[in-house]
Amino acid sequence: MSELRAYLKQVSIVMIALLAMATTFSSVANASMVSTGDMIQQEQTQLDRQQLLNMLEKQEVQDKLSELGVSKDTVAERINNLTPAELADFEQQLAQAPAGEGVVGVIVLFFVVFIVTDMLCATDIFPFVRCIR
Repeated sequence: MSELRAYLKQVSIVMIALLAMATTFSSVANASMVSTGDMIQQEQTQLDRQQLLNMLEKQEVQDKLSELGVSKDTVAERINNLTPAELADFEQQLAQAPAGEGVVGVIVLFFVVFIVTDMLCATDIFPFVRCIR
């Protein structure tokens, strides 16, 4: 009986040590409610971003970008780095553009976004644009 108690005492010491280590190195979980509006906004942002990236796959867009001296990868990176507000504004400008402008309108909008981000010192694509800082 004393052997059993000695064995249980050793097991309990090991279990206490494991429990202490597990609670010391565990992180605190923080749960909060996510509203339906927030989820819809996140999904809409992802959808808008994907639509812009799909426009880059058109050959006319790629040709026009190469004429301007901007690579497709640079544009894709810039689209992925747009904030949700910038993306929504960009999508709104695209929606308001006349249907006849098509690809040229998209390219002009990309060009304007690039110039604005160059002016804000976020990028340095065009050498003729100076940073306003």
